[in-house]
Amino acid sequence: QVQLVESGGGLVQAGGSLRLSCAASGRTFSGYTMAWFRQAPGKEREFVAVIRWRSGSTDYADSVKGRFTISRDSAKNTVYLQMNSLKPDDTAVYYCAAVWAQMYGNTSYLPSSYNYWGQGTQVTVSS
Repeated sequence: QVQLVESGGGLVQAGGSLRLSCAASGRTFSGYTMAWFRQAPGKEREFVAVIRWRSGSTDYADSVKGRFTISRDSAKNTVYLQMNSLKPDDTAVYYCAAVWAQMYGNTSYLPSSYNYWGQGTQVTVSS
């Protein structure tokens, strides 16, 4: 059974930075695609960033491109989301997700493509 545990959320002022972590357990993740999604109150869950574990290739939502960086540490089975230049619009619960597949393109941006999810971590950006 795959388990994903997020950490690193919190309250930060606009312009600040946070680093989210997603610790994965249950198996080796070389064949997985891992992603970060977020959900603000009253809104649908939206794609933030994705990384293909084997190749390390990444994609980002336009809203975070140039500010957020997704990465993985194979030794620690952990995926990170470095968030810089945070804005109040980034306020949301951030979720880590995983699927046993190397996904590319629009498929990798859909929440329905992932079958493992963490519990979420709250990020609040004050103005």
